[in-house]
Amino acid sequence: MQIAVASGKGGTGKTTIATSLALSLASLAKVRYFDCDVEAPNGHLFLKPAFSESTPAVIRIPQIQNEKCTACGRCVDICQFHALAKVGKNILVFPQLCHGCGSCTWNCPENAITEVPNPIGTLERGLALENIEFFRGQLTISEPMPTPVIRQLKKLAHPSSGSIDILDAPPGASCSVVETLRGVDYVLLVTEPTPFGLHDLKQIIGILREMDISAGVIINRDGIGDDAVEMYCIAEKLSILLRIPFNRQIAEGISKGKTLVEIFPEYSVVFQQLLSRIQEDC
Repeated sequence: MQIAVASGKGGTGKTTIATSLALSLASLAKVRYFDCDVEAPNGHLFLKPAFSESTPAVIRIPQIQNEKCTACGRCVDICQFHALAKVGKNILVFPQLCHGCGSCTWNCPENAITEVPNPIGTLERGLALENIEFFRGQLTISEPMPTPVIRQLKKLAHPSSGSIDILDAPPGASCSVVETLRGVDYVLLVTEPTPFGLHDLKQIIGILREMDISAGVIINRDGIGDDAVEMYCIAEKLSILLRIPFNRQIAEGISKGKTLVEIFPEYSVVFQQLLSRIQEDC
């Protein structure tokens, strides 16, 4: 079973929920944790993995063989991402715009394009607390496209019968979030009772409905705002699965690298019960 933990807004406590859920379920089943926030991964700060494997994340970018190229412009026309441009009798390649789809190579009538690997990040694997299998992707600084790293990170782990995969998604509602959510069974949406929290919750709900994925809501820092998020969930028939009150002790513990279930061990049972709710909704 694959459960993604997402939030439209950054800083709502998504990783707090994802790491605590992983620790709580580790005594019930094999748990695998995927830190898909490849631009700023931080799950390792809480689950403390010991990494044993590291491989580069690469995309294959076009290389023009000038001796074969006739500058017909077919590759420029076919590229949806504007990673190729025709300047006079030359074809220019912009590697940072290339998505590595290979369309230009397949469509070149002169076979004048080859593909070369371009490293854009790293993929790491190891064991964390409670024998949780931990997978982390990290985008190289200055690289603009996290989506290929996320796609390769998810492929790094072979399907495992009976395991519970927890995917810690990036914040926001961008392409990287869509790639993380693709193929999951359920999404936990972490929000907060503020106008910004509600605005971004609506955005991510729109994406989930397009993708036809079931979801439930967790309200973090409950009590700091109004009831607009709750009213929205009622109107949209969204289940509020859990409320975590605003508590200074939680904030202090998290700042020291502790998970919610380490700060308040009684939450371990709460997260185990949460799994039952998720299984019912699925």
